[in-house]
Amino acid sequence: MEYIIIARWLIMYAAIFLFGLPIAARLLPMTSSRGVGLAVPIGLLLISFPAYWVGHLPGGWGLPALLAGTVVLVVSAGLAIIDFSKLRNEQKRIQIRFTQAMRPSRRAISDTVVVFVASFAFIILIRAFDPAVIPIGGEKFLDFGLLKTLSRSSSLPPTDFWFAGEPVKYYYGGHLTTILLGWLTETPPRFAYNIALAGYYATLVTAAFEVSGAIAEANGHARRVGGTIGAFFTGIAGNLLTAARLTVASLPASLERQATGIIAQQTGDSAQNINTALQSFSYWDASRVIDGTINEFPLFAWLNGDLHAHMLSTQTLLLGVGIGYAYYRTSRYKKRRRQILVFGAIPLTAAWQAVQNTWGFPSIIALGGLAILVAPTHPVTLLPWSEYPREAPRTNSHIDRIYYEIIRIGWTVGITLICGAIAVGFAAPFLFETATGGGQRTIEFLAPTMRSSIAGLLLVHGAFIIVILGYLYTQLSDQLSADSQSRARVVTGSILLVGGFAVLTWWLNLPVIIITLPVLVAALIGARITHTVGYEAVLIIGGAGLITLVEIMYLNEQAGPGRMNTVFKTYAQVWVLWAAAMGIAIPGLRRAQTPPNSSSSPSSPSSTEQLSSEPDTSSSPTATVTATTQADSPTSIGENLQSAELFGSITQSIISVVIACLIISTSMYGVLAIGGHLAAGPPPGGPTLDATEFVDRAHPTEAVAIDWIDNRRGQPTLLEAPGTTRYHDDSRARATYSWYGNPAASLTGVPTVAGWNHEVGYRGQAAYRDRVSDVDLMYTSNASTRATLFDKYNITYIWVGPGEQARYDNISFSMNAVSVAHHSGNVTIYAVDQSDFPS
Repeated sequence: MEYIIIARWLIMYAAIFLFGLPIAARLLPMTSSRGVGLAVPIGLLLISFPAYWVGHLPGGWGLPALLAGTVVLVVSAGLAIIDFSKLRNEQKRIQIRFTQAMRPSRRAISDTVVVFVASFAFIILIRAFDPAVIPIGGEKFLDFGLLKTLSRSSSLPPTDFWFAGEPVKYYYGGHLTTILLGWLTETPPRFAYNIALAGYYATLVTAAFEVSGAIAEANGHARRVGGTIGAFFTGIAGNLLTAARLTVASLPASLERQATGIIAQQTGDSAQNINTALQSFSYWDASRVIDGTINEFPLFAWLNGDLHAHMLSTQTLLLGVGIGYAYYRTSRYKKRRRQILVFGAIPLTAAWQAVQNTWGFPSIIALGGLAILVAPTHPVTLLPWSEYPREAPRTNSHIDRIYYEIIRIGWTVGITLICGAIAVGFAAPFLFETATGGGQRTIEFLAPTMRSSIAGLLLVHGAFIIVILGYLYTQLSDQLSADSQSRARVVTGSILLVGGFAVLTWWLNLPVIIITLPVLVAALIGARITHTVGYEAVLIIGGAGLITLVEIMYLNEQAGPGRMNTVFKTYAQVWVLWAAAMGIAIPGLRRAQTPPNSSSSPSSPSSTEQLSSEPDTSSSPTATVTATTQADSPTSIGENLQSAELFGSITQSIISVVIACLIISTSMYGVLAIGGHLAAGPPPGGPTLDATEFVDRAHPTEAVAIDWIDNRRGQPTLLEAPGTTRYHDDSRARATYSWYGNPAASLTGVPTVAGWNHEVGYRGQAAYRDRVSDVDLMYTSNASTRATLFDKYNITYIWVGPGEQARYDNISFSMNAVSVAHHSGNVTIYAVDQSDFPS
């Protein structure tokens, strides 16, 4: 094990944490923790985004970019730590210290450190047992290739190692951060790959602990309880598929067959496949629940070990949630602070998210809009010409209330669009250069036959749905039973919302509405009408909205068939949002059902005090009846209280059992998957974090040649067989997702002419196919054609290994300017001297 490298990374994260601490305190001074769990995400953003911008300058990527990011973080921390309230004109000096209101508690700091270190160590253990960046079962060749090409590039965007001579057309922000951290700790990519995975996981879980704990504490619950629940559902819990399969497998044979048939009908899978899955556990199955989609969750993703964009961006998503919460908690009279948050912090975070994972860019903007919508302060007060906060109408007219809410929504949408436009400006180099390409992408409506079944949706989201619906019901029920005015408003609002969604359901044939409609309506009513639901409504509505959206439309692209990639990248965000919401919902659900006890409530007088305060009316005939009623009332009240306590105790017990069952059922995947992972044992040489250790062991005849290529300076162009078996007679069973698809370019970052057919999605089929044809000609055509194409693509080296032999059979380069540069095992590498070709 590489313990020295691990120690260097922990020291680096500690430094980032310390510099991010005062900035987090400025962001969330109203919380007892002062946002301490968001210090690392803030620090990573402030290092990475300036480095990204400086990296676009000629020769700017490297030391200049690293220095720029480091300076921005240090200066930002210094400005945050200045107590400007102590800056007095007559003294002309600045007090550089925390105010008492901004100083985080030692308990909050210790909690955060414990959560981060434990999460970091957990993934280090998992990756040490399976560190290899093998091509099968994920995007590891893509992810590692991005690290290597970033480490070789001198400016941004980096060269596409699968499309030589052209820049990367993929979101690479998380990989950029990984390389920066690798430079800070002097860690080569082969080790940085797995250690960065542990760091991103720890940052995500810690951010979930912070967000859940802060909101739960504001709602009157214990911060540690809410934070721990949020961290558990974010980093440990899995979906309900494993528990469902274990339950079905435990049934008698006849019932098991019936259950298998129902599952097959609902999921579109075959009964035979389901029977096979019941007999043996595979960690992979839980990510492929809904037919034609990918349904990953964090534990699966980190167990699988891709250093992929949808994983590296989750901590930035929660940072966006934290910024929205800061706006939600800011006083209406602190206009400048609210403007900075909406028109500065949110766009900046969303812009960096675009570079990390473009799928999350609109999500952060939308979450910011939801925060503006549910916040007590009217959104129009964000505008410069609005001087006074607008209040909700105090009239009982439902029409006035509806009109007010419609106007408020309109202003929210407008301000959110302005926020989005600013974010586009921040991310302009990426959105208008890297994100644009020749790939065909269209937004299309989903055919009814492609939509998810109710059973599939419940297996993926069921644990969240049960708790969130129960929480929203308890939050609304007491308020509506006691407040007739609120009840009338809710009835009116519900009729409008349900009616609108019913029309939409009928028109589009949307089964998902059965699940998401109650959540959306209840959360919106709780946040805007009854005010019994707080900022957690943003998390709940955000998740439900994304689930509904991908059942209506999808991005049609070459990254998988149909809506596979759309659901994949969207559900990763849904899980994070709803997992954080669980940290508020579960404590709120249990507290709402606590048996009433009048004597323990300091805010309400006892029944005896209430009776003694009644006026004496015994002198009238009516008074006799009244007095009798009053005399009997203590007994009645006592009986009612006993009944209420009994009912509350029973309800509380049921809720506790349900919550315990959900926690156990969502833990089953982790127990089996992690147990099997560790039982398989580490690599033969012992636990390691070396991502390329497997090459020497599994592919010894090519390992030396790959090392030789890796030791070349700069980014010479390498000719390899294309990463596709199409467009040519090819004896390879497959190229993409196999070792025979561009191992040299993917493991070294030295660009090749035509890599994996992922490039179809980035460049378009015609551009990729033209390159594949040219590669085939360079391996098989005459000397004249070869020389022309060598010059066109500026070929420096030619790789001839098993993949090339399988595609082209006999290969020879008996021509001027081409000579053997290296030979080892079953690989020959030719060097091309361009100067020897005739002009």
